[in-house]
Amino acid sequence: MALWVDKHRPRDFSKLDYHKPQAEQLRNLLKQGDFPHLMFYGPSGAGKKTRIMCLLRELYGSGVERLRHETMVFTTPSNRKVEIMTVGSNYHLEVNPSDAGIYDRVVIVDLIKQVAQTHQIDPTGQREFKVIVLSEVDHITKDAQHALRRTMEKYMNTCRIILSVNSTSRVIPAIRSRCLGIRVAAPTYEEIVSVLMATCKKENLQPSRELCQRIAEQSNRNLRRAVLMLEACKTQQYPFTGSQKITELDWQVYLRDTANEIILEQTPARLHSVRERLYELLAQGIPPNMIFRGLVESLVVKCDMNLKAETIKWAATFEHRMQIGSKHIFHLEAFVARFMAIYKQQLDDILMDDL
Repeated sequence: MALWVDKHRPRDFSKLDYHKPQAEQLRNLLKQGDFPHLMFYGPSGAGKKTRIMCLLRELYGSGVERLRHETMVFTTPSNRKVEIMTVGSNYHLEVNPSDAGIYDRVVIVDLIKQVAQTHQIDPTGQREFKVIVLSEVDHITKDAQHALRRTMEKYMNTCRIILSVNSTSRVIPAIRSRCLGIRVAAPTYEEIVSVLMATCKKENLQPSRELCQRIAEQSNRNLRRAVLMLEACKTQQYPFTGSQKITELDWQVYLRDTANEIILEQTPARLHSVRERLYELLAQGIPPNMIFRGLVESLVVKCDMNLKAETIKWAATFEHRMQIGSKHIFHLEAFVARFMAIYKQQLDDILMDDL
């Protein structure tokens, strides 16, 4: 049984709930008969994937919805086998190259080469090119991004590449200059409430505007998260009430408990314990940047103004190092160790002043 977030995902530009002028501009772009490589950028849950799928349906018709899941195997220069899960149809292919880790360059070069060298069997009434959708391109290595830039130029005649990124600042200028950038801003709280109310009506449920407003505020303008929270509320209690409890995500509660452990004790043993908890979050697929942000937000609320400024300064330093590095756990643990040091120093200073 499909989740509401997938079941009620718009599949046509005309059914989109917000950013409708942008949808009309995309439709007009496709009517020109050709279009450049595209880069959709915006925060998580803003609707990038939905607009990409609407674009593909406008290009190729309902055939793009007949999806198949395949595992592709790539061989690195050191003869190591790398397996990547792909989703695609006869007209397009979706892949997240960052799943390959440090071997993302091999995946990008070989994947695009394979797709670009095969033409449509019957191009009548269809486009003469295939589309490759690459997700989380801002998380792949700089080496892979440079390889992508060269490959984009080489196979322009037989394939178009659509990139989906959260932040363009992590994409090299050479790629940004070769793509038409399309910003998908996060929906407003009122737009999220409207979508949640409409979802309830599609499920033949009696909606509660007060509950939908609370969900919208708690979702941080992430529409996907808001719809998942609404479905969780339906599972726990129906009919809806404006004051019913909204269940938090397990990993958010776990991260807040981790921050509390850091505040309670600053020792090597506690640092080792926190490291294991951070490893657990990474193993469950929580993005490291979300872990970093959630950890900092939970810590600064327990600090005075001087310590807040110091914490944010070091958070910015280690977050930058994490983005240009490869082992996220090193930088997360280094930040925790630094925070423990400055927090313990402040406690010692307060104790000395009291004496």
